[in-house]
This record gives sequence, structure tokens and C-alpha cells, in this order.
Amino acid sequence: MTGELPTPYDSEADDQDDERRGPEISERSRSVALVLGLLGGVFGLHRFYTGRTESGIYMAITPGEFRDAEGRLVRAWDPQQPEGIGSHRDVQRLDSEIALLHQQMSELAERVDFTERMLAQERERGRLKP
Repeated sequence: MTGELPTPYDSEADDQDDERRGPEISERSRSVALVLGLLGGVFGLHRFYTGRTESGIYMAITPGEFRDAEGRLVRAWDPQQPEGIGSHRDVQRLDSEIALLHQQMSELAERVDFTERMLAQERERGRLKP
């Protein structure tokens, strides 16, 4: 025992006091933050109020946009339902329909070409009038 009492500015005493006190309490009103979150939460009003301006700006710029951990856009209200317009399935379906239309146009072009050749032969023989 040294007989010395810790001074009020002793770092060990400060650490012990901080542990007993808990986290710092903000001077901002929780009810105001709650109301701002409910009324303008999509736009980040509560973030601006609490001093988190960077995330408030991000929320104001991108209202309603949510991304998952992989950075993919979250759009489906119910992930069990099929995706809506613009989904991967829609793109695949449209791609197959375009390929089918291309095939049908090629077949139609061949038929038109065949018909023109047949008509040209008949004109050469003199059976058809020009």
C-alpha cells in the first residue's frame, strides 16, 4: 500500500466510470427522430436530424432503393412470386420470340423469292402479260 488515493484525472478511474455510465446520450429528441422517420424516412429526414448527413444524402438521392449484401437491387415484395416486367425470365422469353420471328421472316423471304422466280419464268414463256 502506497497510501496514495487515485486522483480524479487518473485514467484507470475514468475507464471504470465510463463502463458504469454506459453509452453517451444524445441531446436530440427520440420522438422527433421517430416522427421524421415515419413521415420522411424514405428520404432520410431522420438521418439529417440525428447528424448522419452522409447517409441522409444517400437516402434522399435514392428513395426506395434497397440493395442486398451482394449489391443486387431488391424489388420483389414477395420473393416467392415470379418476377415482374423486365425480369430475367421476360428477357429470355422475348429473346426466344425474336429468334422465332427472325426464322419466320427468313422463310417468308424464301417464299417471296420463289414466287418471283416462278412469275419471271412464266413471263419469259409469254404466258403472262407484263
